[in-house]
Amino acid sequence: MATVSINLATGSIQKEDIIVGIDLGTTNSLIAFINPDGNAQVINDMGKGVLVPSIVHFNEVGTITVGNDARNFLISDPSNTIFSVKRLLGRSFKDVESYKDFFSYKVIDDNAESVVKIKVADKFYTPVELSGLILKELKDRAEHALKTTVNRVVITVPAYFNDSQRHATRDAGKLAGLDVLRIVNEPTAASLAYGIGLNPDETKTIAVYDLGGGTFDVSILQIQNGIFEVLSTNGDTFLGGDDFDRLIADYWIEKNNLNKQEVNANVELTQQLRLKAEEAKKAFSIQNLFNEKIGEIWCTLDKHSFENLIRDKIELTINCCRNALSDANLQTNQIDEVIMVGGSTRTALVKKMVSKFFGRPVHDELNPDEVVALGAAIQADILSGNRKDILLLDVTPLSLGLETMGGLMDVIIPRNSKVPTKAGRQYTTSIDGQANMKISVFQGERDLVKENRKLAEFDLKGIPAMPAGLPKVDINFLLNADGILTVQAIELRSGVKQEIEVKPAYGLTDEEVEKMLLDSIAHAKDDVAQRMLIEARTEGEQMVYTVERFISKNGSHLSEEETAQTKSYLDALTSILPTGDKDLILKKIDELNEFTRPFAERLMDVAIGTAMKGKAIE
Repeated sequence: MATVSINLATGSIQKEDIIVGIDLGTTNSLIAFINPDGNAQVINDMGKGVLVPSIVHFNEVGTITVGNDARNFLISDPSNTIFSVKRLLGRSFKDVESYKDFFSYKVIDDNAESVVKIKVADKFYTPVELSGLILKELKDRAEHALKTTVNRVVITVPAYFNDSQRHATRDAGKLAGLDVLRIVNEPTAASLAYGIGLNPDETKTIAVYDLGGGTFDVSILQIQNGIFEVLSTNGDTFLGGDDFDRLIADYWIEKNNLNKQEVNANVELTQQLRLKAEEAKKAFSIQNLFNEKIGEIWCTLDKHSFENLIRDKIELTINCCRNALSDANLQTNQIDEVIMVGGSTRTALVKKMVSKFFGRPVHDELNPDEVVALGAAIQADILSGNRKDILLLDVTPLSLGLETMGGLMDVIIPRNSKVPTKAGRQYTTSIDGQANMKISVFQGERDLVKENRKLAEFDLKGIPAMPAGLPKVDINFLLNADGILTVQAIELRSGVKQEIEVKPAYGLTDEEVEKMLLDSIAHAKDDVAQRMLIEARTEGEQMVYTVERFISKNGSHLSEEETAQTKSYLDALTSILPTGDKDLILKKIDELNEFTRPFAERLMDVAIGTAMKGKAIE
């Protein structure tokens, strides 16, 4: 299939288009490309540095700042400065509830399984929108540095990212005006950067140890015939170099006989200590003693004491490595290579303990901050066809997915997925007692199914009558090497099953495929805006349905005033649903949710009280 790109600046068709690799990180992000010499190189635009902090700030008039300049607002305006948004991608509030206090901004709890939202002033943002802003900043920097439009990208994600998180990453790219050719696992990219896996005759088992500022993960990969298989992954999403800095700062607080609570209450001093601790940590790469002052506070520490402070934290990462090996049913002597990723792996004791555990020297020749982005650029180069020695498996030319509520396209197999492939997702019912579910299969890149091509439709019948949200329906797409798609639906509680076979590529010429791709790029921003409005409306309709059902069943537990006020909130939400204002709809949902939450808690207390009557506690 011929590749056609669009120049977003001129609107003209461009014959040659660079493909770049992006490392969308929790703390920092960066972008890389293959330079004219054929080597992977990270982009440093206008001397700002290669690392773009994954931080977004909104000021009082709505001006958005991303990256280096946004970092300054972490102290001065924390509630409007969004960081670590990667932790929220594809997550519901239930997923992140245990570490909600980690964030200085407002993460909305709507008591739902739906994707979490962030409130800034009177606007609501999804992690996809915020990640899109970071990706847009990377795109702008790349275009400025390379003096050409950048549309096509490869984006990396952690190996443990689930389907929902990968889908969210792809959506963020689309929102930034990017055509995401491939989502690649970060450990796969890191191994490519070291040239491991480029030889199709090579068979290796490798460990990728990734210790960043705030997160740690280790992946065990098997590489055979150019195919990367993740055997296991383990880690801690709240363990990283930031913990080293905190331990150093706490050490100085203790040595200077300072009151820790008073220091923590002083935001400016806390930040000064944190920055000085980071400075000390980096200094130990070249010296054995750090001795400086902040005002009258002595910040003295030697390398030996520093290593004693952090040893237990590193041991936690070694335990993760041990667990990952156990999950993969491997011993340390079966690991052929160990690759170090993430800025915190520069610490000498980290390298020493990891090397000792695996019983072999580690790969740390490349800059650990850059290695994932460099590998993504190599993957991009392979996709562009510049590396003739690499055999790419056949890929599906257009995305395959299902119609969901509101006429939205839910992609199950993204375009450019290698075939054969299998992917699936779990769905549920939206109405009490729903016995049938219509499953409509579509092909295309637009957010609304009406803009895509319908392939097939069938009904999953005989779902047992249950309350909305209780049935669990697994829908799996199996695409074989001949392009034959089998769609299978099964209700897990009852075992009710239905499947259909379709040929997704049938009847489409190369020109038609190209037109669908060009349309998806041209309409990307409008499509995403429409998707978000439809999702807000759908959420609002579900909220109205749920609250009305709650009142009809449990009205006796509410006072007349509470019932009247609830209906007032319901009317306000219902009246706003037909509008095109996504933020206003989400605001009304939030208000209704805040008002009705105590009712559910009260009902739970009543239920527990009733259940406990007459029961003896032994």
